[in-house]
Amino acid sequence: MIKKIFSAAAALWFISCANAQIAKHVIIVTVDGGRPDFYLDSSWHTTNMRALMKQGAYAEGVNSMFPSITYPSHTAIVTGVAPAKHGVYYNGMFEPDSATGKIYWNYSSIKVPTLWSVADEHGLKTASLLWPVTGDAPVAYNIPDIGSLGEKVREQYSKPEGFVDEVKKNVFDNAAKIEYGKNVNIAKIAAYVIQKDQPNLMTVHFFATDGAQHRVGREGDLVKRAVLDADSGVAIIVKALKDAGIWNQTVLIITGDHGFCTIKKTVAPNVWLSNAGLITDKNHGQWKAQFLTEGGAAFLYLKDKNDVETLNKVKQLLNNLPAEQRALFRVINKKQIDSVGADPNVVLALSGLDGTAFNGVLKGDPVRQGKGGTHGYFPDFHQIQTGFIAVGPGIKKGTVIPVMSLKDIAPLVAKLLGFSFPTADGHIPANILIGSIH
Repeated sequence: MIKKIFSAAAALWFISCANAQIAKHVIIVTVDGGRPDFYLDSSWHTTNMRALMKQGAYAEGVNSMFPSITYPSHTAIVTGVAPAKHGVYYNGMFEPDSATGKIYWNYSSIKVPTLWSVADEHGLKTASLLWPVTGDAPVAYNIPDIGSLGEKVREQYSKPEGFVDEVKKNVFDNAAKIEYGKNVNIAKIAAYVIQKDQPNLMTVHFFATDGAQHRVGREGDLVKRAVLDADSGVAIIVKALKDAGIWNQTVLIITGDHGFCTIKKTVAPNVWLSNAGLITDKNHGQWKAQFLTEGGAAFLYLKDKNDVETLNKVKQLLNNLPAEQRALFRVINKKQIDSVGADPNVVLALSGLDGTAFNGVLKGDPVRQGKGGTHGYFPDFHQIQTGFIAVGPGIKKGTVIPVMSLKDIAPLVAKLLGFSFPTADGHIPANILIGSIH
C-alpha cells in the first residue's frame, strides 16, 4: 500500500515537473538568411551574438525545410512540423494557370496549432513582429509580414488597432513611415513592446540580411553591414529585457530560416518542358507538366497527378540532357520529397548543384550566367543550414548541438513556457536543458 501511494505521488510529481514553467518569457529572433558562421567565425564581428553563444547553448548547424526559404521555415519554427503538415509550402502559392503573385500571408494558411495559439489558450501574452504568415494571427501585439501587399494592408492587420501609428509616434518620433528593412528598427519596436507589456512569447523577424545576400552572395561589405545591423538589433532587445527587469526570467533564442549559396548559373527548366511540347500555353491551362521554381530548387507539378506517361517523359528528358546541363542539378524523387515533409502535390524536384539557381521563364536559353545569392535547396548540406543560440533560465551553458532541425524549436519553447505541445514532430535538442533527460 505504501509503495502504491509512493508510486502515485512520484507520478504526480513527474507530471507536474514535466509541465513546470521554466521561463516566464521566451523571445525568438530570426535572422533571415542567418548562418552559423555569423557567430562561430569571429571575423563577422558579431559581438553580441558571440557573447550570448558563450553564455548559453548553440548549434553548429540547423537544418531548414524543403524548400529552404522564408515562409515554410518560419512556420516550421512556430509549429514544430514540416510544410506537408503545416500547409505553407512556399512563400508564394502555386498558381497553375496564372502568375498573380499570391502569397501565404494569412494565418488561416496554417493547418496545425502554433506556439501563439497554444500560448494564448494558456492565458499568456503574445507578440509578433514582421513574422511571415501572421495576418489575423492570435497575437496581442502584431505587425505582420505581408510581402508586397502594401503598408495599408500591414496596418489593417496589425494589432491592437492603431498599433503602427502608436509605434510611429512613440518609437520613431512621429515618422511618416517605418523602415522595416533596418533590423535595428524592428528591434526598437520589440524593445517598445517589451517595456510596455513584457509578453510571455514574442517572435521577431529580422530580414535585411537576406536581402543583402540575394544581392551580392554569401560574402561582401553589404552582407557584413546587414549582419552587424542584426547584431545591433539583438543588443537592443537584450537591453530592453534588462531595463524591464525580466532578463533573468527570459530565454532569448536567436535562430534563422536558411543559409545561402552564391549563384554561378541559372537554369530555366520550363524551357525544357516547353521545347518538349509539355507546356504550350500556360496562362490558358495548356500544359501537362510545369516546374514551380524557388531559388535553388524547382518543383514539378503534373496537370493530372496520375499522368505517369508525362512524368516518365520528364524523367527521360532530364536524363537525356547534355552532360554539362545535367551536372547543374540533382533530382529529388517523390520518396525524398515525402521524407522531408515537402509539398505533397509535387512528383519530383530539382535541387541546384555548385551554385545553380532556377527561374520560371518559358523561352530562351535554359542556362545562363548567374549573380547574387539564393537559397531553397534541399536542406542536407552545411551552406544552406541556419543557426541557433539559446540563453536564459533552464538553458545549460556550454551545450554544443552538432545539428538540429527548425522543427525542434517549438517543443523547446513549449517546454520552457510550461505547456504541452503534442502536435510538434520536432524534439528538444539533447542536453540543452539543465537537468533534462532529453
